[in-house]
Amino acid sequence: MVNLKGRDFLKLLDFTGEEIEYLLDLAADLKAKKKAGIPHRMHEGKNVALIFEKTSTRTRCSFEVGANDLGMGSTYLAEGSQIGKKESIADTARVLSGMYDGIEYRGYEQELVEELAKYASIPVWNGLTNEFHPTQILADFLTIKEQFGYLRGINFVYMGDARYNMGNSLMVGCAKMGINFTACAPKAYFPDCDLVDTCKKLAEENGCELKFIEDPMEAVKDANVIYTDVWVSMGEPMEVWQERINDLMPYQVNQKLMDAAADNVVFMHCLPAYHDHKTKVGKEIGERFNCDALEVTDEVFESERSIVFREAENRMHTIKAVMAATL
Repeated sequence: MVNLKGRDFLKLLDFTGEEIEYLLDLAADLKAKKKAGIPHRMHEGKNVALIFEKTSTRTRCSFEVGANDLGMGSTYLAEGSQIGKKESIADTARVLSGMYDGIEYRGYEQELVEELAKYASIPVWNGLTNEFHPTQILADFLTIKEQFGYLRGINFVYMGDARYNMGNSLMVGCAKMGINFTACAPKAYFPDCDLVDTCKKLAEENGCELKFIEDPMEAVKDANVIYTDVWVSMGEPMEVWQERINDLMPYQVNQKLMDAAADNVVFMHCLPAYHDHKTKVGKEIGERFNCDALEVTDEVFESERSIVFREAENRMHTIKAVMAATL
């Protein structure tokens, strides 16, 4: 019997495949209850603190709606928080532990959320760091399981910059759950070697394979899932944008790439996506770099093969499951 009460949720490396499966099953159950209008206020009267040093749409809304569904109150802390400014992370952890039942952190280095968890006496959940994004991967896996009925043996291809939180977390999650994982990018954009070595051992234990391929058409040959993320982040200098776009444009997910994959292939993206010019940033990118889209074309993003909005909804159901299980 899996029991996660009191556990932090910082990275998938901390959890067994059985524990991850338990969270996915719980998320599916909570999703079914919500769709059926069945109340599930199992943590009535509790409260959670939500620390956001990086802005968010899906993560913030998921924690707030999920907390409300579970009967909890939530406090959003952004620029109003003293964390890491006038007050240390250790002191913040101890202050919030006296007032709340759980803490979410979305920000920068993984060591920050790890320190928060070290000093907190209540569960701490990672809403995103530079290195890992574990709640996103739960949503991705729930969506894949809904789509195909299983996870083990799925051929999963991640296109683009695989060095940071999404590439890292998807590689870890796939290795834990028996999903064949391929990172497709220029060699300079492959994940960290030490993490790759760790994941190769996990993959061997779980009967799946990790591949690192530079040729996009070769990478997607038998893909059931093609996944990508933004190539650049706001705040990075334009020289970085130009270099990244030049390097990664051959790895754009377009219809030709989708057609080269398995017949049942689906497209996934953690969002937001630069697939058109309908946003201020998208328009600026189009004008500055003379392109219609970056990591995915609008044709693919809006196609029947795209399951990105079900994936986005599942952020809430899986985050709710994490809070429900650890509280």
